[in-house]
Amino acid sequence: LDPKMSSTDPDLASSADSVGSSFNLQSVGNGIPHRIVITGGPAGGKSTFADLLHRECHETVVLVPEAATLLFSGGFPRPTQANSTVYQQRAIYYVQLNLEDMMLKENPHRVILCDRGTVDGAVYWPKDSPISFFDEMGTSLEEEFARYDGVIFFESAAVGGLDISSGNRERTETIEQAKTLDQGLFEVWSKHPNFFHVPHQASFLRKIQLGLRTYREIVEQLSRQVATSRTLHAAAAEAAADATTEAIGQVATPKLSTSMDHTV
Repeated sequence: LDPKMSSTDPDLASSADSVGSSFNLQSVGNGIPHRIVITGGPAGGKSTFADLLHRECHETVVLVPEAATLLFSGGFPRPTQANSTVYQQRAIYYVQLNLEDMMLKENPHRVILCDRGTVDGAVYWPKDSPISFFDEMGTSLEEEFARYDGVIFFESAAVGGLDISSGNRERTETIEQAKTLDQGLFEVWSKHPNFFHVPHQASFLRKIQLGLRTYREIVEQLSRQVATSRTLHAAAAEAAADATTEAIGQVATPKLSTSMDHTV
């Protein structure tokens, strides 16, 4: 699977039906610390996918829950004025940031699967704010992209005109709002070098299958990159050691004089 590839690719779509139970994810990413973000517009299936993957692969995957849902369900008030959104997004950003870093610290040998990422806040940021989201947070898009090894974008069901109602009481967007957010998030995240798109499907099960296939391909690709990097690093270190040994061997060792001049 190549970065930027949509999961509507014929080869990927044709094999989606065989992904299910025969699709072994348990060993994928074992021992390799990667940080992968699951993002997209409301009602895309992100949280369901992330929770399923975590439950099935808990030995190799740790889930970072969505910061916004944690805050709102815990009593953080929703802003009633447009210019108050900056406080909301600032809180979400720092909760997300610290959740990810804590999970990575406590699980150095597992895949860190993030339900949304720090970049999402840029799309929810007030358009008329005199300061940009990234300037306010003291960071940049490039710095935030560097936090993530891969991005899986789950397109909102709203894009296909499908029902977006769910059991999440913290989701308040209309279909039109969900479409707008989905488009904005796509425009930002698609600039990431390892971005993968999972479009909406009439069958949610099929969409989850496509997501699982995408996840496996990303982690295997990243693991190969790590292995190649380690091999090159080891080869460079060995070459440097050989060169040092050869240089030392070529240095002439000074001979000590065995005679002394005696002046009478």
